Amino acid sequence: MLKGIHHVAYRCVNAKETVEFYTKHLGMDFQLAIAEDAVPSTGQADPYMHIFLDAGRDNVLAFFELPNSPKQGKDPHSPEWVQHIAFEVESEAALLAMKESLVAAGIEVLGPTDHGIFESIYFFDPSGHRLELAANKGTPAMKQELKRVAWEMLTEWDETKKAPKHAAWLHDGTGFPPKK
Repeated sequence: MLKGIHHVAYRCVNAKETVEFYTKHLGMDFQLAIAEDAVPSTGQADPYMHIFLDAGRDNVLAFFELPNSPKQGKDPHSPEWVQHIAFEVESEAALLAMKESLVAAGIEVLGPTDHGIFESIYFFDPSGHRLELAANKGTPAMKQELKRVAWEMLTEWDETKKAPKHAAWLHDGTGFPPKK
């Protein structure tokens, strides 16, 4: 049985720059670093720095700096908005404060964007990873209705590859699920 995600790891261009960005702009705590000259699981000679940051609530975000590997690139087959790391913030007010702080630091920020049950802002870290900060605003009834229709939506999507309208109420101006 799974207990949760131990950590999620991505590649970074520069480990020190990455730690400084996440601690300064997102308030993460730098937890630990592991460095080896060979990969323990494969034995392959390839020095690396593996850094771990506390993203809150026992969630750990990790990065590898790989100085001897070719420069990392983006997935050429996915739009840049698809692959991203999303972090939760306490409230919409906190989201706006974070946006103001990021913009003041010279970081380009998109949003806030209204997703019905949460609002988000988007920006990039120094390695080019798209980041999202999200403030939940959905009610228990909204979340319950979304869970109720999740399999129906997935099945319809699988058959048609067109966006199902089961959750259209998120953006119809009412913000309320339909009466059953």
